[in-house]
Parts: sequence; structure tokens; C-alpha cells
Amino acid sequence: MKINPYITYKDNCREAFEFYAEVLGGEVEFVQTFGEAPGGDGTPAHLADKVMHARVKIGESYLLGSDSFSPEGYAPPSGITIQSGGDDFAATKAQFTALAEGGQVTMPFESTFWAAGFGMLVDKFGVPWMMNVD
Repeated sequence: MKINPYITYKDNCREAFEFYAEVLGGEVEFVQTFGEAPGGDGTPAHLADKVMHARVKIGESYLLGSDSFSPEGYAPPSGITIQSGGDDFAATKAQFTALAEGGQVTMPFESTFWAAGFGMLVDKFGVPWMMNVD
């Protein structure tokens, strides 16, 4: 069994996943818009170019996601944080710094009593992250 987070974005899922692949050394394996889906020829124009489903592979994990299509509008992630870790301090700190660009650092990346390095941020897409050096 695997558990992979599924994140909903405000019209920028494709951009977010391309960013994560670049920063975290992953690969965008799949992107399909509502208009490209089977039966998509009847998709309302405002949804046609929005991402219905995307998958980025990072190491042995996946992030899955889509653009919001809720009639109530987009709601940013709340009550959940994506955790990423490794054993290379310099590489993890560089990833933290790149993810933080355009976002907000909520705890600077530094040594803690439980880890050689740990930090928290909300990226420019509104997704909260914890980065930890095992």
C-alpha cells in the first residue's frame, strides 16, 4: 500500500508540478486537462484547460493533484503539510530554499534537537511543507 497526497490548486497545478519536479528532482509523469479527458468535448470553456489530474514522481513517492473545479471556489490546503526528508543536509537545505522562493518561511531551516536540519514553509502555490534531514 502507498499513501500519496492529492493537492487541489487554484488554476496552477501544471505550473506547481513542473516546479516540484525541477526543485525536488522528480518527473511529471502525467497531466490531463478536463478538455482532454474522454468526453471532454462537452467540457465548459472555463474548465477545458484546467488540469483534471496530474502526477509527479519524486523519488519513490508521488504527488497527485488537479485544478479546483468547485463551484464554491478554491480553498487553500488547511490542516495538512507535505513532509519531505533525506540524509543530505546541503541538498535538503537547497530544496527548502527553492521551495520557499515566492512563498513564506514559517520556521527557518536549521539544526534541531531531533534533526541535523529542519524547516517549515508555505510555497508560492499555498502548499505547506516540512523539510527534514534524517
